[in-house]
Amino acid sequence: MPHAPAAERRVDTVMISLTDVKVRRGGRLVLDVADLAIGRGETVAVIGKNGAGKSTLLQVMACLLPFESGQVTILGERIQRGADLIQIRRRTAMVLQRACLLNTSVYENVALGLRIRKTPEAEISKRVARALAAFRIEHLAKRPARALSGGESQRVSLARAFALGPEILFLDEPFNALDLATRTTLLREVGEAVRATGAATVFVTHDVTEIPFLGDRTVVLNQGRIAADGSIRDVLSDETASALAQLLRSARWLSSKDGDGHDVHDVRVDAAFPVADSQR
Repeated sequence: MPHAPAAERRVDTVMISLTDVKVRRGGRLVLDVADLAIGRGETVAVIGKNGAGKSTLLQVMACLLPFESGQVTILGERIQRGADLIQIRRRTAMVLQRACLLNTSVYENVALGLRIRKTPEAEISKRVARALAAFRIEHLAKRPARALSGGESQRVSLARAFALGPEILFLDEPFNALDLATRTTLLREVGEAVRATGAATVFVTHDVTEIPFLGDRTVVLNQGRIAADGSIRDVLSDETASALAQLLRSARWLSSKDGDGHDVHDVRVDAAFPVADSQR
């Protein structure tokens, strides 16, 4: 599917905008984005093979990585030398692949960002309770983080991000290390939470089966460039993107493992996203 310019997308309120953005590492061009705009309430999946530039793109959008050239605008603020990045970051939240929790209670971990922002205690209590309920971990509020399972830890990490009430949410493969059952449940819960908040959400994944739970739109990266931008069904079925569809369908059998590392399920990507016979 051809990459549609931002102007053609009729985005009402642009939360993230990149134009001609380039990033080099070790002299190698690792990101080269000509045009990308993400609107308020939009959920965008960024997918691609390892080394495609997914995490680099996310870090640029989160104001965590400098770029060599081009223009980046986040929440109406152009990112340039002298820009108040702290104030911009305070309006966003990020969840990583591995939960980064302090050695304290679940409640205090979820409240951490709010305390850093000097939120009044009554408001902290209200927001934490709402976030714990959204991810069904109210019963864990007093439990020490060190006693949590992997899935519980990631729920706490997600609750902490949502408690902040971010205008933009960044998810960097937060479901990757989880078993199938936990991953599927969490994907549904995050999808519900995202729709309730209306935040612009960007989530990085290499697993095409995660996209229907969250993504309104799919951006495919290949060698640092946007190879396609549209719905996942269109990306997989468009005759003009056969090479791209083949790239994604090469992982059509996605094996999931339980906590002991044993295969427990296989997901047929083609069953969820039928593609043209000519592309098989």
